[in-house]
Amino acid sequence: MDPLGARSQFVEVQNLPTWDQCDGEEEGEASPRDEVDRLDGSCLSPFPFREDINRKIVLFKGDVALLNCTAIVNTSNETLMDKNPISDSIHTHAGPELRDELFKLKGCRTGEAKMTEGFRLAARFIVHTVGPKYKARYRTAAESSLYSCYRNVLQLAKEHAMVSVGVCVISTAKRGYPPEEATHIALSTSLHTSAKSMYRKLLPLYYPRSRAEELSSLPLLPADVGNREGEPVVPERQIRITEKPGSLPDDREGSGLGLGLGPVGSHAFARMEGDVDKQRKQVLQRQLSEAAQHKQHERNYNRWLFKARAEDLSDIAALKALYQTGVDMCGRTVMVVVGRNIPVMQIDMEKALLYFIHVMDHITVKEYVMVYFHTLTGEHNHLDTDFLKKLYDIVDAKFKKNLCAFYFVHPTFRSKVSTWFFTTFSVPGMKEKVHHVETLQQLFRCILPEQIDIPPFVLEYDTRVRLRGGAPPNLHTPLTTKLSSFLAPKLRENRTCAQKVVWLRYCEHAFTPTGPVWGNVDEWCVGGVGVI
Repeated sequence: MDPLGARSQFVEVQNLPTWDQCDGEEEGEASPRDEVDRLDGSCLSPFPFREDINRKIVLFKGDVALLNCTAIVNTSNETLMDKNPISDSIHTHAGPELRDELFKLKGCRTGEAKMTEGFRLAARFIVHTVGPKYKARYRTAAESSLYSCYRNVLQLAKEHAMVSVGVCVISTAKRGYPPEEATHIALSTSLHTSAKSMYRKLLPLYYPRSRAEELSSLPLLPADVGNREGEPVVPERQIRITEKPGSLPDDREGSGLGLGLGPVGSHAFARMEGDVDKQRKQVLQRQLSEAAQHKQHERNYNRWLFKARAEDLSDIAALKALYQTGVDMCGRTVMVVVGRNIPVMQIDMEKALLYFIHVMDHITVKEYVMVYFHTLTGEHNHLDTDFLKKLYDIVDAKFKKNLCAFYFVHPTFRSKVSTWFFTTFSVPGMKEKVHHVETLQQLFRCILPEQIDIPPFVLEYDTRVRLRGGAPPNLHTPLTTKLSSFLAPKLRENRTCAQKVVWLRYCEHAFTPTGPVWGNVDEWCVGGVGVI
């Protein structure tokens, strides 16, 4: 009761029935008596009957934000600003101070847990954790992440000597985790939890209320209940330890990588590819042949390519930062990268890498060139050198072999210095292929205007820069008059080409006082027909 006599909305955990007080026959629970007779009394369950533990477990169906306990758990996303019923209720009852405090935490990684005050809640603390997004092909990773969520929550509870913790369903429906699988992980992590009806069905498997219930639950447990801490265990991912890993064996094993492995790496994967640890050691000692290194690199690239084809990359494609256009003077495919369309700080750079591999894989089977527009880019558009080095190391050999030229359009002094350092010390094989292009006139000497799609802001910027460098051109010179008389009939024949007028206006400025950049005017006008 509050001071005015009104009933409090908060729920006292001391008044809730504990697990040992719950009737085992309700809500579809199976009676243990039918199973006990068929089981040997000597069977040992990994989750034995313990009355002291059952007295500490409360199965609560309701709003976790209303529990009056030491701490409650909030399930959220990586920004800690997720919109789900549990988070919304906690924010509503805790007040605006909670949101201000979460901004200071600067997010939380999947599987981790962070703690704040409870503010206006009855609970003293709020433990925020981020559950995994479930995908069937990444089931093991999702299980490990969900286990880490519960484990880190318990660790914080232990460090702060919490008396009672109200734990919600961490993996919400929004994250797509199957409810029954998530419940098994929650209970096998030795957690005192408050949850929904699914927990009532599975709770007797992990917290039996009698010896009979313990025996009857034994056949119903999953085949893999993890280790003694409840952590999922995958034998293929266990660390392999060998004696004296830093020393070379006395007897040379020849060229075969799979010989003499003994018990180490005896599983199917190792028999197919050889001992991974041994290969890495030989690379460091410069003993792995060039062919073996190439094969290992090719396998790694194929894994990235397979992942790129399976991933949804529509959000990266919508940026229009990478696209294919025409061909250069030598008939080689031209790929365009628009630096201004790459919001480095706002996108997942691993997905950007996957999109690059997905788009470029079929282009790089033959010779190609790349044009990078550095025009009007800011700090938030600049790619990190570590990312570029990672990209260079991952891509297949055909990417590097068939790249004939990389045109860096509208570079700044800083970008020139960065490019020199990067191509000199990180990827020396690229240095001779990089060409800095100050204006579009220089670019058109290698790629005709009609063979490349240039963003409008690049055209405007280039025109503005050239006009600042000299007097505005006379638009009534004999040259422009000749151009107009040649192109006007073409414009009248096809109204849809009115959008190309910007090319005409640009080309009027693309001539020096001594003559056109591209040679004879008549030859250029013939090329102009292609533009129209």
